Amino acid sequence: MKFREAIADTPPLHSGGVGCGFGAGRGPPKPLPEGQVTRGWGDGDSTRKPRSAAADSGKKLAGGWEAAGRSGSRTHVAVPAMSSPQRSPLAHVFRGTFVHSRLDVPMEILHGRLLGVDDGGTIVFLEQADQQEQLAKKWGFKTSDIRELTHHEFFMPGLVDTHIHAPQYLFAGTRVDLPLLQWLTTYTFPTEAKFKDSDFAEEVYTRVVRRTLKNGTTTACYFATIYTDTSLLLADIIDKFGQRAFVGKVCMDINDAVPHYKETTADSVQEMERFVRELLERQYPRVLPIITPRFGPSCTEDLLHALGDLAQTHDLHVQSHISETEEELKVVENMFPAYQSYTDLYDKNKLLTSKTVMAHACHLSEEELGLFNLRGAAVAHCPSSNFSLHSGILNVKNVLKHNVKVGLGTDVAGGYSASMLDAIRKTVIASNTLKINKVSDAELTLKEAFRLATLGGSQALGLDDVIGNFEVGKEFDALLINTKASDSPFDLFSADTFEDYLQKFLYLGDDRNISEVYVAGKQVVPFSSSV
Repeated sequence: MKFREAIADTPPLHSGGVGCGFGAGRGPPKPLPEGQVTRGWGDGDSTRKPRSAAADSGKKLAGGWEAAGRSGSRTHVAVPAMSSPQRSPLAHVFRGTFVHSRLDVPMEILHGRLLGVDDGGTIVFLEQADQQEQLAKKWGFKTSDIRELTHHEFFMPGLVDTHIHAPQYLFAGTRVDLPLLQWLTTYTFPTEAKFKDSDFAEEVYTRVVRRTLKNGTTTACYFATIYTDTSLLLADIIDKFGQRAFVGKVCMDINDAVPHYKETTADSVQEMERFVRELLERQYPRVLPIITPRFGPSCTEDLLHALGDLAQTHDLHVQSHISETEEELKVVENMFPAYQSYTDLYDKNKLLTSKTVMAHACHLSEEELGLFNLRGAAVAHCPSSNFSLHSGILNVKNVLKHNVKVGLGTDVAGGYSASMLDAIRKTVIASNTLKINKVSDAELTLKEAFRLATLGGSQALGLDDVIGNFEVGKEFDALLINTKASDSPFDLFSADTFEDYLQKFLYLGDDRNISEVYVAGKQVVPFSSSV
């Protein structure tokens, strides 16, 4: 059944139009939150831990996530001549409060700590502040090199958006009045078709990267469009701003509703190969390609199979959508009757791997969740979009019970906000809704949602050896939060504790409270004059 035929029985389309135009062989990490701790914790160990082979294997692609490219301007801390020549000079030493997650602790507040970042952007120590004298001797920094945080400031890990559509940022905050399949044909496909124009694409892509970084998204997993050249342009812009990202050129060879926005099967595969090749040749240190079939209803079996071969041959990450709505499930069942389930469709075509992240997953069966666990695939939970398009509510607690990795996604523009803080809040609301309606007997806490947006996202994207918290040996992707910013959207009172400051930021804060953003130790917000 063709995509257009599959939605023929749905209500008439809304009359409104669009206003304007990493590492080879890596096994799946244990998911959050109920697994045991699988790695050591750096607090109390001031030596840099050796990077695991899984993290280093990213160097095989595009120079990897740890290659050169960190030469952005930093103020280097003076290092005495007696320092070991093998030790990188320090770029930053911070003293204050750090808030992050561990596998066994959804939120940990570390007061009175010293954190050091070397010139490569790696966290080399996280210690109690009373260890300053010993650390100074070992690392060669002076008291004047230490940056002191105020009582109202703290660092938290950078936010990880595991699912976002860059071109849809054009109409974010509008057009969420239709269910998914009608929404795609009425608004989304006509809008994405405009991104063949490089000038048009550059403006929108520049704005979405700026906006997400300003809102604390240090890592993003982007869908672009079917157009290779402007998808490469998105990668260029991301690299220029210093964000960490996966970028996917969308592949789709079925679209009878908007026939000018699709490819032939052969062209889709050929252009995906070109996209991967040209992006890797650019050797961006923190931007990698990801195989991106749009979703089952827009892809033939031949296309899915070819993309699975490509992902397997080149050991690439994969992203797509799965089981977002019940209507979508019916379309897939009619189009692919030989497969046992939507998950089986991806799995049999080699698209369900330990490097796969699938958005939504609202209506997966227990058997499908078991297959996700077996393959090590991850779920991108997108509560804002699920609410806006009436798609469903993912039972995250149940997914985690199946030991499936879960991260959060904004899913712009089905999700109307590009802020991961909104995703955190909606995650709590969605879980509460399930509890109220007796679908789940336990709700996710704010602390657990915080973990999903940081460490959970890093797991979902296979980057938890590199980012996700402040463990020694990881890269310093971080947000400096000022809860007493002059234009803060919330108020503090004398009786408030630090925990009150933190909760107010997570529930009420926004980019006005995010005073600085760091990716791999380099400050990327406030933006430099070059961008």
